[in-house]
Amino acid sequence: MTPPPDQTTEPRDRDVHDDSDDRNESESEKLDRNWDELLQELRITQTGLQLLTGFLLTLPFTQVFRTLDDGQQWLYLTLVVIAGIAVGVNMTPIMLHRRVFREHVKDLVVAVGHVMIQVVMAAIAVLIVGMAVLIFSVVSSWLAGWIAGGGLAIVLVGLLAGVPKRLAPH
Repeated sequence: MTPPPDQTTEPRDRDVHDDSDDRNESESEKLDRNWDELLQELRITQTGLQLLTGFLLTLPFTQVFRTLDDGQQWLYLTLVVIAGIAVGVNMTPIMLHRRVFREHVKDLVVAVGHVMIQVVMAAIAVLIVGMAVLIFSVVSSWLAGWIAGGGLAIVLVGLLAGVPKRLAPH
């Protein structure tokens, strides 16, 4: 793999103390800690994705699936595609780490992983909303589905975007 023009695969002095926060750790130690934290987050999202995807993949084998209207079937198939993409995005940081292992670009791996985990969280939120719309539309009506989905979307945007923004140091 050829590094981008502004990056090098030469080892950098990562044992220099990093003064960007109040921890007494070198840049290398900070990258290791950040990577470990990212791995933990990936494990959590992986479990959630497995449960949601497993639920989706069982639906065609139920009696109710045959009664879905065209809109519900389209929504279902869209959710399956989103779930598949989310699983792939969730695995990307791990594969990237495997691909560039020992090439001294952990900072790049951590930065890419940071973006990927946010994409995965957004995809999980979309899956939750979409699955609620689908379930409510099957059990009750499309109107109930859109109301449930809209309510969940508002709550999830508040929790996943609003709370972190509000609590972030300014």
